[in-house]
Amino acid sequence: MPAFDLDSFRSGFPSLTSGIAYFDGPGGTQTPTRVGEAIARTLTGPLSNRGGSLVSQTNAEETVHAFRSAYADLLGADPSGIVYGRSATQLTYDFSRHLAQGWGPGDQVVVTRLDHDSNVRPWIQAAERAGATVRWIDLDPRTSELDLSDLDEVVNERTRLVAVTAASNLLGTQPPVRTIADRAHAVGALVYVDAVHFAAHEIVDLRGMGADFLVCSPYKFLGPHCAVLAAAPALLETIRPDKLVPSTDDVPERFEFGTLPYEIMAGAAEAVEVLADLAPAGPSRRTRLITAHGKVAAHERALRERVEAGLAALGDNVVPHSRAADRTPTLFMTFPGLRSADVSRALAERDVLAPAGSFYAYETFARLGLDDDAGLRVGMAPYVSEEDVDRLLAALADHLGT
Repeated sequence: MPAFDLDSFRSGFPSLTSGIAYFDGPGGTQTPTRVGEAIARTLTGPLSNRGGSLVSQTNAEETVHAFRSAYADLLGADPSGIVYGRSATQLTYDFSRHLAQGWGPGDQVVVTRLDHDSNVRPWIQAAERAGATVRWIDLDPRTSELDLSDLDEVVNERTRLVAVTAASNLLGTQPPVRTIADRAHAVGALVYVDAVHFAAHEIVDLRGMGADFLVCSPYKFLGPHCAVLAAAPALLETIRPDKLVPSTDDVPERFEFGTLPYEIMAGAAEAVEVLADLAPAGPSRRTRLITAHGKVAAHERALRERVEAGLAALGDNVVPHSRAADRTPTLFMTFPGLRSADVSRALAERDVLAPAGSFYAYETFARLGLDDDAGLRVGMAPYVSEEDVDRLLAALADHLGT
């Protein structure tokens, strides 16, 4: 298999000429020219509302179909089970309301202390309105792993839904989603998986993960700001959302309210094509995406190991909190005696972007027992280079005085 051609890949990103070393991938990646061109090309048309008579109508129709096909291939799903959304938070709030219509006192919903708050708070709030009980899967801050020692007790016959991340946006931890899903399904519960951070680094397999619902955000992997939910069409057919009377009741469109942003859908589909083109040979786009993710994962893993080796050389000046055995190339760290926000500003003065914060991982951050200073997050993306990593490490060493 040909190696990942980083120089060729980077040439497709105009923003990289800024000279900034971008380690903010977990918050959103830079966007390649091809994605911007797809958005502009679609928006400037011909384009009108969907239909079958004129080219402007068929352009819109084909854009929607192309979007669903692309994300079915990316997520290992059925195109008829792909739902467009403005954000993963919006989709999760929507589906928490849809699903909670059947909940009541005596029912239980399970969330984890590893998740971004967008996969915690919507379920807690929906459970509270329905009179259901919330149970927690805990996080062990020493290992950055979920504590599954009491999984069979937490997920029981009263459980209606388990919400779990496929990868922590703060720590990078990849919990054993299939193990959790198998337990949930054994007691008849649904599984809602947040793959927003995971999909930026690993190939997603909806069925293989045991997810009933799965969300991701294309802007975490080169696309525009939007989100996608994947589920089996038959499952979506069982859910009855509130909707306008004249709007279609077909799946998946019964969950998409108002006119779709065709140009954003076109850009999101093009992001999938950019990734697939990293492996131009293959019997299908899904096969090419699997190969491409393998290339990117190897590149990002090498970068993470390079960062970790550099951090180790800084000794006790850095405390890493990303300790899980199975994790993405994302590192969260604090600096004894220093404010992480000050460290982040010092890096920015060297054109190195590594933000400080808790990044909406509210429960995770609290479980780590850190103060309000938060921490520094360093996240790899496919376009990050070894030179970028060396600049990061040199800037950290200078600021820490080592």
